[in-house]
Amino acid sequence: MRSMDGLRKAYWWALDYAYAGVWQLRSFIPGPSPARFRGGEGTPVVILPGVYESWKFMLPLVRELHAEGHPVHVVPGLRRNRASVMEGARMLGSYLDEHELTGVALVAHSKGGLIAKHLLVFGDAAPRVATVVALSTPFAGSRYASYMLNRTLRALAPANATMVSLARAVEANAKIVSIFPRFDPHIPEGSLLAGAKNVEVPTAGHFRVLGDALARAEVLRSTA
Repeated sequence: MRSMDGLRKAYWWALDYAYAGVWQLRSFIPGPSPARFRGGEGTPVVILPGVYESWKFMLPLVRELHAEGHPVHVVPGLRRNRASVMEGARMLGSYLDEHELTGVALVAHSKGGLIAKHLLVFGDAAPRVATVVALSTPFAGSRYASYMLNRTLRALAPANATMVSLARAVEANAKIVSIFPRFDPHIPEGSLLAGAKNVEVPTAGHFRVLGDALARAEVLRSTA
């Protein structure tokens, strides 16, 4: 039984990386400008991709949100989200102030959810945010990050000072909807967040959750 469980998880890992690989490649292909999605009368949405992801990694979700009438925004300075969580939150706050956005829904993947929570806890622009919808976000960090040589990834370790301060700031969790798969190969700690609305979807994969129909339906519900 243990070997079967290991094979199943290896299969899920493979599917997850295949999904990520496809969308990373697509993100390098010239496509629509972010400005194309800024029109709409619904709740304004700001997209926050995960580490090493551009906004195009979440393009299917961007299209769905825009089709529902949401003006969808991208923070240009994030690029592929290699900056620190603190710096990412500063760029996000500046963008919200510059564009005078209020009642905003932040829709985030992975590290993007940490940037969103950092803004809620420490940012002057926090009152502009109505809700955060985070998919596969390591709110308690990921112990795998502790073994990474890369500083960008190592910053997501549970003992990192920023991660510790965010984990302690539980009052902000009431504004967060945390959506996560039943198995996330990158976050063994999971994405369950005390005081938030937690939604587990019956899929597997840190990246594949972005393509899950139930997860995307919950995003649309939570931003409506």
